[in-house]
Amino acid sequence: MPPLPLDNSPAPDQRDRLPLEAVLLGQEFGEQEGQVVDFAALFGNPRPVEIEIGSGKGTFLVHRAKARPDINFIGIEWAREYCTHAADRMARWNLANVRILRTDAEVFFRNQVPDGSLLRVHIYFPDPWPKLRHHKRRLIQPRFVGILHRALRIGGEVAIVTDHRDYARQIEWVVLNQRGFATVPFPRTYGAEENERVGTNFERKYIAQGRRFYDLAVMKWR
Repeated sequence: MPPLPLDNSPAPDQRDRLPLEAVLLGQEFGEQEGQVVDFAALFGNPRPVEIEIGSGKGTFLVHRAKARPDINFIGIEWAREYCTHAADRMARWNLANVRILRTDAEVFFRNQVPDGSLLRVHIYFPDPWPKLRHHKRRLIQPRFVGILHRALRIGGEVAIVTDHRDYARQIEWVVLNQRGFATVPFPRTYGAEENERVGTNFERKYIAQGRRFYDLAVMKWR
């Protein structure tokens, strides 16, 4: 696949652009087993932290980060081209409250995210791995949901959207069987149009294809 072009959509003032390296974390950052991240040191402030798993081109994250400068964000994206594209987008908008990381999300959460540290985790349109023999590769499994629960603070939330009905059933069963989670209304998202839930590129593509969406939001209450 050829590299994606850098995002050239208008920004408030290109002179205010952050250097790319201020946003894009090196891959080795997410591969330091046993090295728990100090979020306050990473961002230079103690604000709450949210993580988006599968940030793609950063469409959801750029809107949310602009709307909520009081929150710090980490976007995790495995595709190298999308990771760089998203980081460039955040840099152009001078979003000092965002870091983009190319890493395996489950490994990063398991090894480096501190207990009780996150305000919210966003998981929008994760790979459904539709073939039965590949279901074990799906992100939303009991082990990972347990890791999410550990990483959230009390009152923290997980928000998930998928267009895959079978995966939606698995997600609901796995998440609602995790002790300490209770369902809550799906959170408001910035940048989403009236007929959208989260406003990601995947969602807009799937709306055009007439697909149905399934969402779930839960809060850690204990």
